[in-house]
Amino acid sequence: MRRIESIEALEALYGTPGEAALRKVARRLTPAYRRWIAASRFCVVSTVGPEGTDGTPRGDDGPVVLELDPGTLALPDWRGNNRLDSLRNIVRDARIALMFMVPGENTVVRVNGTAFLTDDADLRARFERKGRQPATVAVIAIAEIYSQCPKALLRSGLWGRDDSAEVPSLGEILSEMTRGDIEAGAWDRSYPERAQRTLW
Repeated sequence: MRRIESIEALEALYGTPGEAALRKVARRLTPAYRRWIAASRFCVVSTVGPEGTDGTPRGDDGPVVLELDPGTLALPDWRGNNRLDSLRNIVRDARIALMFMVPGENTVVRVNGTAFLTDDADLRARFERKGRQPATVAVIAIAEIYSQCPKALLRSGLWGRDDSAEVPSLGEILSEMTRGDIEAGAWDRSYPERAQRTLW
């Protein structure tokens, strides 16, 4: 199988980007990008560290990030599984990418930049939900923000289908990975109530 090992060879296959693809990039929040980010309750966060890359979903019951200023976003780290994969990466390598989605909207907005973690009490308090606060907040300096064309979501039909019956449940995955030490049915039945107790 032939490998493409130079930028020149790659660009020869694709050609040059269109004018709109280049002009849509901003270095800080514009009014339109601000509205878009404020409407997003979900994003995928990508980081990189010594062990490799990590991609993780983040979601909230309101905007998934808070604007601190036009060049800075704040992303709370709500309770999860305590693996800390993304957080460990941020501590060791500040590079970060976020992909924001809005249900029903096929455009995606992307942010690339750098981040650091803080446990600043005042900032954590701005995210308080049901008497709880995130343990840390990632403060993200925007290097670039831009929209992604809708074709990937249009091709996949992401918002117009439900394929959940075709995939194993979380309990089934855990049972497989623990060789039956976790019983799939019991895990799946108890998870919704457990999750509601620990969303924040």
